[in-house]
Amino acid sequence: MSQHVLPGEPPVEITLRRTARARRFSLRVSRLDGRVTLSMPARAKEREALAFAAEKAEWVRRMLRDAAGRETVVAGGEIRFEGRALRIAEAQVRAARVEGDRLVVPAGADRVAPRVLAFLKLAARQRLLTASESHAVALGRRFSRITLRDTRSRWGSCTADGRLMYSWRLIMAPPEVLDYVAAHEVAHLVEMNHSPAFWAVVEGLMPDYSRHRRWLRTHGPALHRVDFGG
Repeated sequence: MSQHVLPGEPPVEITLRRTARARRFSLRVSRLDGRVTLSMPARAKEREALAFAAEKAEWVRRMLRDAAGRETVVAGGEIRFEGRALRIAEAQVRAARVEGDRLVVPAGADRVAPRVLAFLKLAARQRLLTASESHAVALGRRFSRITLRDTRSRWGSCTADGRLMYSWRLIMAPPEVLDYVAAHEVAHLVEMNHSPAFWAVVEGLMPDYSRHRRWLRTHGPALHRVDFGG
């Protein structure tokens, strides 16, 4: 491995790493420490690798800015849960649980983030299933299944055959915001579009939906900045 500096503002230190498995140049920006690594084929020339990095300079700096704004999940830090900021505390417990203004997790520094993540995903599934069932009953419709993902482009989706998908990060938002997204996706069981008729269905389920929609537009990006180290 060798160290090089990508010129520009700010200059970026890059580690060049030769590997026999590499078939092309590839850049990686660590979300944990911001380290930039350029993997290259064993026989590739350094000047070609550096030229590749120069072409990707804007992307590298954008990724570094994004990484700098991320919130790492650690003991003693905070995590959002149903709109509240809870302090993460380790304790001699078997499973994570909310105690007052704390989220208590089993002790073990290397396992704090995964345990918090597991707690959030389980709670998200329970809340979203309940909300979806409630709205589906109100409309006299049925959905076929629910899946959770970590999507950045959308908070939820509904397929023509009634499959609902949600971002588990919604559990960090206020409960009424999560409920709005469930109402939005269930409304697609009636109108598979975003026509005035669709929004009328959403309004029938949640008259003040626009307020919660605005919350997601304003605060949603912050939910994506929480880093579980996965």
